[in-house]
Amino acid sequence: MPQNAMAATVAKNQSNQQSTMLLDATQGLVTNGSGTLNKLAISTATVVKAAAGRVGSVIVTTAGSTAGSVSDVATTGGVASGNLVFSIPNTVGVYKLDFPCTTGITITPGTSQVISVSYI
Repeated sequence: MPQNAMAATVAKNQSNQQSTMLLDATQGLVTNGSGTLNKLAISTATVVKAAAGRVGSVIVTTAGSTAGSVSDVATTGGVASGNLVFSIPNTVGVYKLDFPCTTGITITPGTSQVISVSYI
């Protein structure tokens, strides 16, 4: 007999196996490695979220000639090596991060790079 009257929080994944559920700040269901929000076609330094959040995936849609960055900061002017979360390769592809940011989420594309991002 369980000690707690509350039911366990579980879900079924694509393989029909049980997995834990992840809820965002508004109690919405989030699957690991993804986000409930997105920002598309980022081509200049952009504050995606000016508060704590979680970067789900970074998608490079146009490679560009230099790498970009994801930073844990709430302003484009505050981007620095000390708050670097991920160096975005200048290669077209999908990069799963599932990484918490405590201050904000700022995306700085490399030269001629275009990026989309999912986050919560």
